[in-house]
Amino acid sequence: MEHGFAPVLTFQAALGESPLWSVAEQALYFVDIKRCRIHRYDPATKTLTTMELPEEVGCIGLAEGGGFIAGLRSGLWLLDADGTPQKKLAANPEDQAVSRFNDGGVDPAGRFVAGTVDETREKGVASLYSYDSHGLTRLAEGLLTSNGVAFSPNGLRLYHSDTLRYTLYTYDYDPATGAATNRQIFARFGSEADKGRPDGGAVDAEGCYWTALFEGARVQRYGPDGTLLAEFPVPAKCPTMIAFGGPDLKTLYCTSASIGRSEDELADYPLSGALFAMRTDVAGLARPLFNPAR
Repeated sequence: MEHGFAPVLTFQAALGESPLWSVAEQALYFVDIKRCRIHRYDPATKTLTTMELPEEVGCIGLAEGGGFIAGLRSGLWLLDADGTPQKKLAANPEDQAVSRFNDGGVDPAGRFVAGTVDETREKGVASLYSYDSHGLTRLAEGLLTSNGVAFSPNGLRLYHSDTLRYTLYTYDYDPATGAATNRQIFARFGSEADKGRPDGGAVDAEGCYWTALFEGARVQRYGPDGTLLAEFPVPAKCPTMIAFGGPDLKTLYCTSASIGRSEDELADYPLSGALFAMRTDVAGLARPLFNPAR
């Protein structure tokens, strides 16, 4: 039974993002983009450790053999287990003065699928990319803020949102080739009364898609057919992304943001920037590991 989101860590992240559960370590990793940090939270000991990076980090994936693949402003990097950059895999092909890597995740075959953000918020020059040993491949372009990357349990559907356009899409996905085709609108968001827009997402074992609604103070769960099944309030106006974790993958973690929020909003939502968690009936999916040789 869902019990609602409660704070796990009440420190105030500027822009908490990319929660990622390590099954091997039974620990949660997540980033603070604007403070250039990767955090590691151990639920068993309630301890938090922090890695400082030389630039903003938008997303991470766990790599085979240890360490991470990370989407930074300058491009995609391999990091060691302490967060130290080891190898630049691919440069950000966009204007890095107004572009950085944002949301991303490892696909079922071990590639890294990650998108960028157009910091002008108007030109639509961001893209979604796939990376393997052959380099970067553009899967979608003309975006404002690439977000929401997740895959169906069988790997044949890719979810992806353009946050500032309030739209969540699906693609037919081929794990063998990494091709994403037949883009369809899965859900639209936003109204004058409710500015909530789709940020990071995750898929559960039943194939349902969960999305954090930035400026919407809640998380929603959608059936594979696009039907809204449930929503759960979050004690922060700007939840950013969710990830399933815990020994049974039934603890749903949620990051949030405090940067750029008004004094009035922070007074109403003093837990903005915290890490939250909620127990669920349904389990999530273990995230694949990045394969550098893929």
